[in-house]
Amino acid sequence: MRNRTRTLALAGSAALVATLVAAAPAPATPTAHKPASVHGGGTVSYPYVPADHDIRFTVDAEAAPWSRPFPAPGGEQGMPVDARGRVTVFHAMPDQDFTGVAEAEVDCMVTGGRTATVTAVVTSSNVGWEGKRIGISVQDGERGAPDRVGFSRGIANVDVKADGSASAAPVGTCMAPAPFTEVVKGGFKVTPAPLAPRPARAGVSG
Repeated sequence: MRNRTRTLALAGSAALVATLVAAAPAPATPTAHKPASVHGGGTVSYPYVPADHDIRFTVDAEAAPWSRPFPAPGGEQGMPVDARGRVTVFHAMPDQDFTGVAEAEVDCMVTGGRTATVTAVVTSSNVGWEGKRIGISVQDGERGAPDRVGFSRGIANVDVKADGSASAAPVGTCMAPAPFTEVVKGGFKVTPAPLAPRPARAGVSG
């Protein structure tokens, strides 16, 4: 009788465990991150030009990691911050009766929180920027704070030589100053994402 009672108790325990396991939720599947991106456009406040100047930036950039290989050692697969998209720079100068415009192709983007840094190579302009890389930083404001933009011309990216002469230095990929100007019209949306893992090399197993 004692052995039968013990057998029934063990069977009951097994049934309870099976019921609990069946009722337990399945392990959560890791959430896939959305690709990093920056979208939007805005007019900025820049105190070093006349008040009637109109400076605007439009950025449409999305991550495309490891998509831009280059021949230097280590560049065969590209970089985790490779990106694609377009940047437009617009600067209306009524006092000079001229509006400067540049269109550029995005080549790099890196995000951190609500801030992104984007670089793009100019494909067309009326100010002689063709072939030059420009850097733009964007901060997506929160809790009512304004969005902000930084750019690699004007007060930043000056290369002062030993003889005292100065010129605009080349802009490297994903290089831009902190977002130092305030967006007064329009806005930007920054979607951050972790850096993508390095892809497996062809012909190399785990």
